[in-house]
Amino acid sequence: MGGARLAPDGAQLSQRRQQLNTVEVFRTRRDEAERLTPISCDQVPAGHRDCDIQIVVDPTVRYQRIRGFGGAITEAAAYTLSRLPERVRDQVITAYFDPAVGHRYTMSRLHINSCDFSLENYTYVSPDDRSLNSFDLSREERWVLPVVRQAQTVAGAPLFLLASPWSPPDWMKTNGEMNNGGKLLPEFHSTWAQYVVKYLYAMRNRGVPVQAISVQNEPAATQTWDSCRYSAAEERDYVKNHLGPALHENGLEAVKLLIWDHNRDLVFERAREVLSDPAASRYVWGVGHHWYGSEEFQNLSTVHDSFPDTHLIFTEGCQEGGVHLGQWFTGERYGRNIIGDLRNWVEGWIDWNIVLDETGGPNHVGNNCDAPIIADTRSGELHYNSSYWYIGHFSRFVPPGSTRISSTDAALSETAASHVAFETPDGSLVTVVMNESDDDLRVEIATDHERSGSERSGTVLELPAHSIVTVVKK
Repeated sequence: MGGARLAPDGAQLSQRRQQLNTVEVFRTRRDEAERLTPISCDQVPAGHRDCDIQIVVDPTVRYQRIRGFGGAITEAAAYTLSRLPERVRDQVITAYFDPAVGHRYTMSRLHINSCDFSLENYTYVSPDDRSLNSFDLSREERWVLPVVRQAQTVAGAPLFLLASPWSPPDWMKTNGEMNNGGKLLPEFHSTWAQYVVKYLYAMRNRGVPVQAISVQNEPAATQTWDSCRYSAAEERDYVKNHLGPALHENGLEAVKLLIWDHNRDLVFERAREVLSDPAASRYVWGVGHHWYGSEEFQNLSTVHDSFPDTHLIFTEGCQEGGVHLGQWFTGERYGRNIIGDLRNWVEGWIDWNIVLDETGGPNHVGNNCDAPIIADTRSGELHYNSSYWYIGHFSRFVPPGSTRISSTDAALSETAASHVAFETPDGSLVTVVMNESDDDLRVEIATDHERSGSERSGTVLELPAHSIVTVVKK
């Protein structure tokens, strides 16, 4: 991972750093009823206590600016919410988007046309309407858009919305159906680009502007649900010759365009193919990725090091295989992936469905999955999975505009912990540390103030087996 050692950000910020003397610690652990629970810690001179791990946070070594955290509002999620009593529905939106008592989400992902987490295949035009004159977004007003508007109201600001297509209409594709892969027919490249333009304007006209789009969800996969394949060369040429120009010619050049939107394993190969072409890269703002099949986080740093002006966004991840109520490994999967991504230049992290029903759906091809909140539509009861709490250890304490800073460790035992650190816009230092092992750990977090002339100060805390903590030093 590249990184530049930078000078302190001016006298005022340097003074604030020296005055950091209030420490708050929040912990979630598997074996006790702690969920983002405030706990006590010790303040000592750094290096003077018996600890298993010593972590040094250095605010003078700075990396990427954080854009935020969020979750997808799919038709399945919105439909599930519609089946709940109003007060319960409000609880879910508050739990994610409320800046005072919720997860403080500032991002969300939407689907253009249907996805697997829709009630059925659908598009916004009549069959074979090559003119696109029948384009109609009214289906999204039934479930999805009311939830988006409520989320933005609760958040108190517009969300950063990323919209992704899973498939063009069936008549635009080589296999004649929305499911099971296939490709976009060459004669419809321009038509499909104009379709996306119409979607963006229709969303804007409904008061829900979309800030970013991806070219295609999972373009390297033939799925049994809505899917469409693009090779790297095909995605490059579609961006260069059709989608990019269509956005610019229609006054939509401010909409951020992401490529790939698929797994980490091949993220660099796809980025290299598209971004090495100046005619294509001029239209590309960022690269999206998912977590399925790979935790090769270093591939993201390879993209950054090769194309440092390109923004990296995590756009989808969930626990597959239906609902996993009460399981702890799901939360640890989230924590591990969030830390791995953020330590490798990722700026924004968007979970998949914000809520699903008791079956892990609805999903029109039976690809049921888990979500951080599961709503039992029969009883109206909400189940908060471990993944919900693990996400909150980041999203509640690392607001947009925060900067990732250096955190290094010296393990004094055979058991390691993973960690990542940030400086927030108000000068607070936030460190998240996770212990996936079966051993209890004692951890010291020392803030390196040597460059400003003061001694390092340490925070010592207990990190039990299968736990995560967030340390906020103000």
